[in-house]
Amino acid sequence: MNITQPWRMLIRNLKQFRVVQISRAVPAIIRNHQNNNFNCARRNLCSIFSKSPDYASEVQQLELSAFEPICIQTLESLTEYFDEIVEADSKLVNGDVNYSDGVLTVKLGGDYGTYVINRQTPNRQIWLSSPISGPKRYDWINGDWIYKHDGVSLHALLQQELEKIMSVPVDFMSLKKM
Repeated sequence: MNITQPWRMLIRNLKQFRVVQISRAVPAIIRNHQNNNFNCARRNLCSIFSKSPDYASEVQQLELSAFEPICIQTLESLTEYFDEIVEADSKLVNGDVNYSDGVLTVKLGGDYGTYVINRQTPNRQIWLSSPISGPKRYDWINGDWIYKHDGVSLHALLQQELEKIMSVPVDFMSLKKM
């Protein structure tokens, strides 16, 4: 059976997944390659390796008039909460919180790094740069800011990461109710 170069590269890239998953994917690749049905093979692979629901269909393309107040309220509530917890935490001696022009910068000081959370009005998204998990882009889905690739909300990720860093209790989930 002759598998073309793109399929070899795809199989090579699959090595990062467990052997069980590769053994499930290869027959689908070969079967669909023989039938020249490349889109079907791609869909099969996406469904096999998908870790979260497909949120693409649920993204609400907000009008600017709806996006701005939701985004501003989110960023302002995060700013106020970060101010409280950074000031209350004695571990964060050089901690600093700054919010300006839709960009929230939270410097935790020391080896903890800096969080940057900002609005992206053209995309109707909130972007996060985390020293722990890296960059993420959040869409407004069903009343929450969700990262489509893993289904985790902005507030849940901040809760998960910062409760490991802070010496004071944190509750980012309570901000969603505001």
